[in-house]
Amino acid sequence: MTEAARLAPQRRALILDIVRRDGAVRVTELVEQLGVSDMTIRRDLDVLARSGALSKVHGGAIRSSVTTADEPAFETKAGLESQAKAAVAEAASALVKPGSVVAISGGTTSYAVASRLRDVPGLTVVTNSLPVADLLRPTGAELGSPERTLLLTGGSPTKSASLVGPLADQAIRSLQVDLLIIGAHGISERAGATTPNLAEAQTNRALIDCATQVAVVADHTKWGVVGLSRFITLPEIDYFVSDDGLDAEARTVLSDSVGRLILGTSQP
Repeated sequence: MTEAARLAPQRRALILDIVRRDGAVRVTELVEQLGVSDMTIRRDLDVLARSGALSKVHGGAIRSSVTTADEPAFETKAGLESQAKAAVAEAASALVKPGSVVAISGGTTSYAVASRLRDVPGLTVVTNSLPVADLLRPTGAELGSPERTLLLTGGSPTKSASLVGPLADQAIRSLQVDLLIIGAHGISERAGATTPNLAEAQTNRALIDCATQVAVVADHTKWGVVGLSRFITLPEIDYFVSDDGLDAEARTVLSDSVGRLILGTSQP
């Protein structure tokens, strides 16, 4: 019997053995070892996660006894799922209107969106992300130009290079923005959008409170992942922007729960 011909229960038993032995496994490793598609592996992980046999994390799975409270560094996450993030960023950037006030949270997907906003005229950007601020900071001929205004919150930096804490929260609460673009460590039907960092969750909630509309940006691998702290429920989300790798079950849940589900198209 070939690896690809194994029945689902046999395949899932093998996955569980690998996770129990090694403590963690990546989707790409399972695809190579078991000879099935990426989507098949992700469906298997969904089933095992719902049973409590393991926990899904970004890009793979871990033993259920291991928590998802640890926060990966910005540099670690930047190279993951680059095509999916690009699809999300292209779709989300279309929501940003010239002359508007936009808040952009920390995270690599939010950063990907920000990279597509540099030519939007008359934009005012509020951010608690050090990489986003560095990306959009006017330099050279842009200095003194009315084309873009950048406001960086204060606060203490996290491992993901986001400024959080009381100083950030206080600065954010004094503002009003048209649209918030916010990333997430994980998304699930039960927990909503979550992050491993309690202080970041609090600052995220301050950003949400100051925004007229909220767009959560997350690639398909974030579905089913649950971090330590929730910062928004699904019904509170105006736009959920993901990529076309999102599975059918997730699409149904999100379409029924959020204001509008938008899926970007990944390049082949």
